[in-house]
This record gives sequence, C-alpha cells and structure tokens, in this order.
Amino acid sequence: MTARSSRIAALKAAATQRILILDGSWGVMIQRKGLVENDYRGERFAGYTDQMQGNNDILCLTRPDIVTELHEAYFAAGADISETNTFSSTTIAQEDYALSAQDVWDINFEGARLGREAADRWTAKNPDKPRFIAGSIGPLNKMLSMSSDVNDPGAREVDFDQVYTAYRHQIEVLNRGGVDLYLIETITDTLNCKAALKAIMDLEAEGLEHLPIWISGTITDRSGRTLSGQTVEAFWHSVRHAKPFAIGLNCALGADLMRPHIAALSRISDTLVAAYPNAGLPNEMGHYEEQPEETAGAVGEWAAEGLVNILGGCCGTTPEHIQAIAQAAAEKPPRQPAKPAPVMNLAGLEPFELTT
Repeated sequence: MTARSSRIAALKAAATQRILILDGSWGVMIQRKGLVENDYRGERFAGYTDQMQGNNDILCLTRPDIVTELHEAYFAAGADISETNTFSSTTIAQEDYALSAQDVWDINFEGARLGREAADRWTAKNPDKPRFIAGSIGPLNKMLSMSSDVNDPGAREVDFDQVYTAYRHQIEVLNRGGVDLYLIETITDTLNCKAALKAIMDLEAEGLEHLPIWISGTITDRSGRTLSGQTVEAFWHSVRHAKPFAIGLNCALGADLMRPHIAALSRISDTLVAAYPNAGLPNEMGHYEEQPEETAGAVGEWAAEGLVNILGGCCGTTPEHIQAIAQAAAEKPPRQPAKPAPVMNLAGLEPFELTT
C-alpha cells in the first residue's frame, strides 16, 4: 500500500467516525494581508507588464509563506481537510493574466506540495487526527451551458474539448503534486463539471492514481437552482455516475438559505453530504458580517439533525469560524448515506425518476 493509499483509507475511515471539517475562506484571509502588486509578482514575474494583483493563486509561486501560513491556521483551528490554493488554476482562467501553461502547471504543483507538507506536519504532531489535502478545482470564467452573448443563444466562448483539456491539465498536476482527493467546487455549470469528471476518469484509465472525488455545487439565488438552471436533485442525478466520495453545496447562500437544499441532498444521496456556506450574505460593501458563533450555530443544527458528513466555510469565513464549526460538530455522529430504491433517475433542469 502506498503512502497516499494509506491516507485515503484513513480519510474514509475518519468519515465513518465523525463529521469532518473543511477549512474556510482563502480570499478573505489573503485580503487581510494587504498585499500589493509586488507581492503577487515576486521575482518570477517582476517584468510582467499587466496587473497581477488579485490573482491569489499565483501566491503559490511568489509568496509561498502566506499559503503555508493559511494551511497552518486552518489546521490549527481544527480542520481535517485543507484546500490547495488553486481555485482558479486552469489555463482558461489564467488567460486573464496571460500566464503560460507552464506557469499554470507550476502553480498547481506548488499549491499541492505546500498543502501536502502542511498536512503531513500536522499528522505527525497528532497521528490520531490525520490531516488531508483537497485539490481545489474551481469553476471557469466561461460556461458551456449558457450563451456568452445575449443576442445569440448559441454563442459560446469555449467548447467542451477546451474545457476538458484545461481541467485535465490541472487534475494531472494536482495528483502528481500529492493531493489526497479532488474538490470540484462552486459549480455553476454542470456541463463544465462533467468535463472535469471525464478528465479524471480518462486520466485514471490511462494509469493516473485513483483519488476520491468531492463535488460541490452552488445555488445562485433563492430559486434553489444552479446558474445553469438545475435543482439540487437534478444536479445530483447528473453527476452521481462518477461515484463521488462526497456531494454537497458551497458559497452563494448563507447557512439559513442553504439548509433546505442540503436537506434535499441528504434525503437522496447514497454518498457523503458536505456543506460549506458563506458567513451569511454580503453587506452593501461586499463584506461578510456573520460572526463565528452564528455560522456555527446554524450548521451545528444540521449536524445534530444528521444531515451532513462534512462541514466547513466559504466566503467570509475565517479560522475563528472553522474553530467554532468544529466545536459545534464535535461528538455529533456523521450522517448515514441514503439507500435509494434501484430505479432509473434522469435529469435535465428537473429530476426524473422512472418507477415503472
């Protein structure tokens, strides 16, 4: 058994014993650093002619000390799983900064390496609570399911092959960098997600080591649908063929508004259910004001009701939020996966169950 297969076995065992805790927002913590353009450029991009500030993923190369510090802070707060700082590290997303495929490869590899080293340090300090690294695979800034031109319903800025290739590039290097699982997150477009899933399956068929897959969609408003129009039930039926380790929701809504959608997933999903909401809704200035005890109080109720297996935080959440969430979830048993009837389930924007 390889070291990574041992870690994956430990991850799956831990999920049967307790509610696992994911880290919180990276964006808000990086914003607090007050970084300037030179921090983002570092020596490698000193001669870069356009603005790099705001490209948080590049800090894996130019300020690795900050990336390591944030992994450490979230593990110290009680997180079992921390994400790589690679949310936007695809060749498509990094076109906004005119970065090369090699630059993007290096961001992902260093992001995985920094996370791996931090997780290993914390596991060595406390072997009874092993720590894990999830390779963050975020949404693209271009969608396959929706038009890029309001005057042309068929217009697209990318095609499936381009999205597949971009995700394949990221997934391969995250795997080689040492992550324990993939986290395809903040999914607004299910077709983009399917491109990432196909990339994983194809790479594994070609010999890349198998890793668990965690899929996390996002509800964009009170309609209860993803941006591409699916209900959470339809979303689940669209991706369950990948046999994910976990399915869930993140971002977009605060805990209060997310609850009914997590409950819906909990009723139908035969795998783990995960949730990491924002710290409420942003105020007029785009800031999140929900305090740690408020977020923890809401998601702690989900834990008490047996709705979830993994909890964490998204936009606006800090190590203090994660510490409070970990305390709220402590000693509460993890949800037992549903056992749906063996019927045909199909999905468009709505789910369809063929029972006869």
